[in-house]
Formats: sequence, structure tokens, C-alpha cells
Amino acid sequence: MPVLNRIADYAEEMKAWRRHLHQNPELEFQCHETAAFIVDRLREIGVDEIHEGIATSGVVAIINGTGEGPTIGLRADMDALPIMEITGAEHASKVPGKMHACGHDGHVTMLLGAAKYLAETRRFKGRVALLFQPAEEDGGGGNVMVQEGVMDRFAIRDVYGIHNAPGIPFGQFQTNPGALMASVDTAFVYVTGRGGHGANPHDCVDPIVAVVAMVQAVQTIITRNVYALEEVVISVTQIHAGTASNIIPEEAMFCATIRCFDPEVRKLLKRRFHEIVEGHASAFGVKARIDYDWGYPATVNHPEQAAFAAGVAAEISGEALVRANAPREMGSEDFSYMLEARPGAYLFLGTGPGAGLHHPAFDFNDEAAPVGASFFAQLVERALPL
Repeated sequence: MPVLNRIADYAEEMKAWRRHLHQNPELEFQCHETAAFIVDRLREIGVDEIHEGIATSGVVAIINGTGEGPTIGLRADMDALPIMEITGAEHASKVPGKMHACGHDGHVTMLLGAAKYLAETRRFKGRVALLFQPAEEDGGGGNVMVQEGVMDRFAIRDVYGIHNAPGIPFGQFQTNPGALMASVDTAFVYVTGRGGHGANPHDCVDPIVAVVAMVQAVQTIITRNVYALEEVVISVTQIHAGTASNIIPEEAMFCATIRCFDPEVRKLLKRRFHEIVEGHASAFGVKARIDYDWGYPATVNHPEQAAFAAGVAAEISGEALVRANAPREMGSEDFSYMLEARPGAYLFLGTGPGAGLHHPAFDFNDEAAPVGASFFAQLVERALPL
């Protein structure tokens, strides 16, 4: 696998960066120590500009090439997850209840490795904007960075990102020329009835019975309201009610995650969800309040940029290890907001066997960092040739 030779020389340094980040995870927008570490490395690397405090703790760094030209944006998310780590690794998280269980420590390392190479060689025209983003897991930091004007402020023409993918063969890149990841919405439904003794249900208005009927009925949205070839998920992930075996509670609630790819289908899902819950509430004589969180949109690659990125990936890993028309996935990603703002593409990079993303035993494969860094560096040199 032709990792760029100069980046291969950074492999041990990159491993040290990654493991430091892994030991010191931070959540959501509060990635201040992570950002400080990144800024220190960027100063050592010798980038031309560093802009801090974007989206609370985000960082944008600029590397100027040799001659005038457009700006390419490269993004790495940097937040961790509220999970207790069980890897037992020497570099395991030092912060109880927080860990890099999604490999964002690896993403930051890839981008820093590419930055070091690009600042050293500068074999490109134009500029590179390095986007270190907080709050991908929760909070939509990508959207906040876009709303704060990074695309216009730094005149970014195209934008690209990578996500590591355990379980996919090492070094394999996967992408496609359209929707790669789903939109995600979350519905919280709070049902209020009239509680009482479990021996006297006729004196009560049972919210549990209503919730059970609602949970079953919302599944019919997929089977009876959505075209069979559309990809849609409605998963009820929480049900909470009751405190004792002989009490009918006053209240019950359930939560669902709702995912699809088509914006019109997304609107349909929301409308039918409300209609079904409200109709069942009326039928069962309960009150229902719905908090419907309109979350990340679908991550939709732009065909020209996706094809270009796949070509660059083939230069790094070889044609056999690139799937340019990979199936789309029901997971979600707030890089979607950046792709709504600018043309670009998102890719998965296989890291080989290991625990899955968001698992307490997950650990990023350090051997993948030079591969991702080489991809970023090569992409810039191909997109902005001298």
C-alpha cells in the first residue's frame, strides 16, 4: 500500500498524538484541551494561520500552497463519547465515563499528519483549510461551523472528510456518488393518563396500554405509507413507565429514532408519526406530547467530487481496495451540513478487525492514520496541482 514515504516517516509521532488524544477525551462542544493540543501541533508544523474558538472549541488552520488558487477544506471531528472504556490498553482513557469510542482521535491524527506533510512540501496551488470540528456525536458542530460562516470566511470551494470503519478490510475505501448516510430524527412521546390501583383498571386511564399500541402502530408507517424500495428505519429505543407491580402509573413515555434518505419521505414520516400518536391518544383517552427533534440531514456526496476522491483513494490503496459505489448506510453524520454548503465527498476507511464503533472495547487502529493522512495529502495535490 503506497503510503506517502514522508508520511510513513511520521508514523510513530502520529501514534503518540493519537494515543495522547485517546487518553484525554472531551465531549460535544467542550473540546478545549483537545483544541489546545491541536493548536500546539499546528504551530510546530508551521501552518500559516490558526483560527480558534469556532463553534466554541473548533479550530480552522490554513496552509498556503505555491501560487494562487482555490481552497480545499479537509474536516476531522474531535469529540468523544460518554462511554466507560474497557480496552485495558496502556493508553486507555484517563477520564472515567468518557472515551474515544468512534475513532475521532484517529481522524484528528490523520488530518494533523496530512497538515505536516502539506506544510513541509507545499506542492500545490491555492490553500488548504483544516477544519477541526467539535460536537459531531451530539450537538451538530458541523452545522454550527457552517452557520458561523467558515465556508465563506475561508473561501472553501470543496470539502472532504473520512471516517474510520472497523470490520472493513484494512485500507479499503468506501464511498458512493450520492446519499451515503441517512438523516436522523428523534421522537420523544410523553403519555399522560390517570393512575391508580392495578386491581381496579376500570377506575384508571392506563398510559401503558396506549404506549404499547402506539409503538406497534408507528411501525406501519414503513409497511403501509412508504414505498417498499425506500430505505427507512423507525426503531423504538426506550419505553419507561411504572414504579410497582400493583400500580397503574399516571405517565409513560417512549423514544424512537427515525432515519431515511429522501427529504420528502422524511416529511412524511414526521407527519404520519404525529397522526398515529395523536389518533391513538384520542382512542385511549390519554394525552400525548411529542417532542420531535429534527436532526442531521442525510449525508449526500456530490458525484463529481465523490468520483475524484475515489480516484485518489485508488492511488493510495489500489483499485481493488476502493468501492466507489458502496451501499449507503443508516447511520448519520453531521458532515452532511458541510456537504449542503459546498460540493464534496465523505469516505469510509477500513481499519480491519476490531470492536465496532461506539463499543466500550473499541480502539482506533494506529496503522490506519498514515493511510488516511496520505489520502488527504494526495487529494490536495491532485485537486490543486502546480
